[in-house]
Amino acid sequence: MSSRRETVSYERGSALTNRREFLAAGLGMAAGAALVTVGAGGARAQQEGRSVGGPPPAGGSPKADRATSRVEQELLSLSRDKWRWMSERKVDTLAALFHKEAVFVHMGGTMSREQELNTIRSGAIQYKNAEIQEASVRVIGTAAIVLNRIRLLAVVGGNEVTNPFVVTEVYVKQRGTWKLASLSFTRTLG
Repeated sequence: MSSRRETVSYERGSALTNRREFLAAGLGMAAGAALVTVGAGGARAQQEGRSVGGPPPAGGSPKADRATSRVEQELLSLSRDKWRWMSERKVDTLAALFHKEAVFVHMGGTMSREQELNTIRSGAIQYKNAEIQEASVRVIGTAAIVLNRIRLLAVVGGNEVTNPFVVTEVYVKQRGTWKLASLSFTRTLG
């Protein structure tokens, strides 16, 4: 497995324009939604124009900011683990992660949870390596949206292919556990 190039750090200030555009392409602005962006060049954490861990909003508390940051980091870690489990074909681990009503959108069509697990199990799609170039997370109540800009090396139909994608992952929290409800691949130009 290749080494990861991403780093996690927090800096004050707004995200670069291309990061804003990256996020805007997949998400509308949700009032009060927390955002963390992780990329090869570093990460930026923001919450409505300020970095997470900065001064709390009126009525907020540093404790609430730390909790939000922990949740964001938990989701980014879970997303990274998911890519590893997919490449290692750990179907039982993925089955525990995938919500029973999950939907998976690929370039060639849409799959149910069972179809996705069977595709991974059979090797019809072999996820070799997902190079995460940038990742972000928005937590909205008991739901979360993780965006990953990746370069994916996979074997599809016996052919090894590399494609750039923005992957949208939607998680829902049930009984204290995050479940993947949707995974959608959008191929990008580069």
